Amino acid sequence: MEPRSECPINAAVEVLGDRWSLIVLRDVIFGDRRYFRALLTGSIEGIASNILADRLKRLIDAGILTRGTAVRGQRARFSLTEAGIQTLPIIYALGNWGLDWTSGGAELRSRQQLMRDGGPAFVEELMDELRVRHLGAPPKPHDGPSAFDRLNAADAAEQQQAD
Repeated sequence: MEPRSECPINAAVEVLGDRWSLIVLRDVIFGDRRYFRALLTGSIEGIASNILADRLKRLIDAGILTRGTAVRGQRARFSLTEAGIQTLPIIYALGNWGLDWTSGGAELRSRQQLMRDGGPAFVEELMDELRVRHLGAPPKPHDGPSAFDRLNAADAAEQQQAD
């Protein structure tokens, strides 16, 4: 993909600048949705199948995702590359902006608030866990529950309060 200019901001916007690419990345990162059907049915925004197929292709072409080889009877699994994992701080920054400047239900904001409270160290821990899940990196030792376990617990607690 050739950007329209040599400006790094433009180049990044051309890859990540549409709404659906960031939503797909959000769902791969936080929802661990790595198959087409899971991405199609799991997004609360209701992405259309043709748009999802197009965004997955764009993200693969940009080197942000890889598509595993589908063998007979199995579906292809999508994985983040290191470039894809490096989008987490961008998504984190967008989420922080959303906390400050948009409205929304508390149950959908709890994950971002937990990340904000944890700060850059928490984001780095999430990135390390994504490297284990998507790149096969060895896990780094840490005490207590993983970053993703803490996010899932926060989501579950908000869901219980909403019910």
